[in-house]
Order: sequence, then structure tokens, then C-alpha cells
Amino acid sequence: MIADRVSDIFSRVLELPDVDAESDFFALGGDSLLATRVLSAIAREFGIELTLDDFMMTPTPAALATTIASVTMASVTIASVPR
Repeated sequence: MIADRVSDIFSRVLELPDVDAESDFFALGGDSLLATRVLSAIAREFGIELTLDDFMMTPTPAALATTIASVTMASVTIASVPR
């Protein structure tokens, strides 16, 4: 599940043992510098680039999972269109 993988990324970056899918990154002590580390980890893990604005608007693993799924689906749809 995507949200679980994003929760694991939050946990690693924030050095916290347990982060659930509804945990707000900033409420857990995250800042914009750590957010860039999360975005880099998401890029490596999922092969997609999200912006800091994407992150600021969706600062929970569950919300980011929805964004990642949307971007991934859009990429698959675009890639499958015949040229």
C-alpha cells in the first residue's frame, strides 16, 4: 500500500518509530528542509517528482499516497496513448 510506504519514509526522515497514515508531517516536527528529503525519497521509491507545493497541500502519508497514485495513473495513461 502506498500510504504505508510513505509512512515509512516519514518515519526514516523524522527519525520516529511509528508514523500512521493520517500523521501530519509538520505536526510531527518536520520542516521544509526535511520535506525536500521526503520528496527525494518519494522520487527514488516511486519514480515520480512531486513539488514542495504538492507536499505542503498534502502533508500526510494518506494524502500523499493519493497524489502519488494520481500522478502514476496519469503517467501510465499518457504513456499508453498511441502516437
